[in-house]
Amino acid sequence: MAQIITAKNQRLEVAHILHKHIGHYQNQYRLWPEHKKIVSDLLNCRTAHLGGHIDRCDHCGTVRIIYHSCRNRHCPKCQHMPRERWLQKRKDEILPVKYFHVVFTLPHELNTIILNNKRVMLNCLFAAASKTLLTFGKNQLNGTPGFWAILHTWDQKLKAHFHLHCLVAGGLVSDGDKRFIPITGHYLFNQHALSLVFRAKFIQQMGHGCQSGKIKLYADAYKILKHTLFTKKWVVSVRDPVRRPEHVLEYLARYTHRVAIANSRIQSLKNAMVTFSAKNRKKHRTESVTISAVEFIRRFLLHSLPRGFVRIRHYGFLANRNRMAHLNAIRKRLKLPCPPAKLTASLEEMMLQLTGTDITTCPCCNQGKMQLLAEIPMYRPRAPTCLPAAAR
Repeated sequence: MAQIITAKNQRLEVAHILHKHIGHYQNQYRLWPEHKKIVSDLLNCRTAHLGGHIDRCDHCGTVRIIYHSCRNRHCPKCQHMPRERWLQKRKDEILPVKYFHVVFTLPHELNTIILNNKRVMLNCLFAAASKTLLTFGKNQLNGTPGFWAILHTWDQKLKAHFHLHCLVAGGLVSDGDKRFIPITGHYLFNQHALSLVFRAKFIQQMGHGCQSGKIKLYADAYKILKHTLFTKKWVVSVRDPVRRPEHVLEYLARYTHRVAIANSRIQSLKNAMVTFSAKNRKKHRTESVTISAVEFIRRFLLHSLPRGFVRIRHYGFLANRNRMAHLNAIRKRLKLPCPPAKLTASLEEMMLQLTGTDITTCPCCNQGKMQLLAEIPMYRPRAPTCLPAAAR
């Protein structure tokens, strides 16, 4: 008799917490439309609701049932392969120069406004940080830098903490003859000067949003907030040059295709209380944090991104429009070989490369190959034949 294998996952997940306590959350908070989509996708991820396929071993006849992923970027289970593909592409773009890790952090006084105007305010953050780096490159080094900018919105306890990680190549394309000028030494730009310019540019961007009505803020409230922001010290951190930029990319890649928390950090769910691990960077240790399940869901949904919002952006000579042309020209000037064009690897090839496991091999007999037997259609509820009397 052929054996039937189905996916079994005993690890506690965000989806389990949502399944048990989303009703309790709705008793206290409104579930906004964009949150409904996230919750629905996470609850249905890798279940029969989204359909799937059935494979059968061509040697022993073992049947394997695999359900589809939701592919929602807020899902902790769905972004591993996209992350690896992104990471591989970025590694192929790395130049043999120093790289600088720069972090732009927004003061917490802006948290409430950002949470109520995410798209506009986060675009202001990208614009202010990128213009700051491009301005310093032009004014101090007479060229255009190239860098990646990656948005993070959370801290280790899942609270709002809006900041932008930038990985800046240690070289510029000169404005005149378009030569590539490597940066010598261990110095990029002055942190204090960066913070002053960043603050001014962000407040300027926010002011444009208020004037155009895109940011809902009364004029008097904006004046008070503006005064508060100008009197506060803004944090911009320029780390020491990175010897191995691929290591920083690997660190950032943990967050590029994930929101708020990984399932591996969730330790327990008991009596409507969630315990998860968090790094205490000041004490250099990992601690356990326990909060209510409702509060956990609230904090998780704080970090939902607007539909279509791009949280990884490229600037300067690494901007999307002319990135490959600039990189090829720089490699030519540095007398470096251009990397060969690579075909997009299949899921099976990626899994073999990353884990050393051939997922096409039968897990039961380890001899046969799993062949597609049938597709499982996605569940689509039928529309009601008539509306309830109250809705007519």
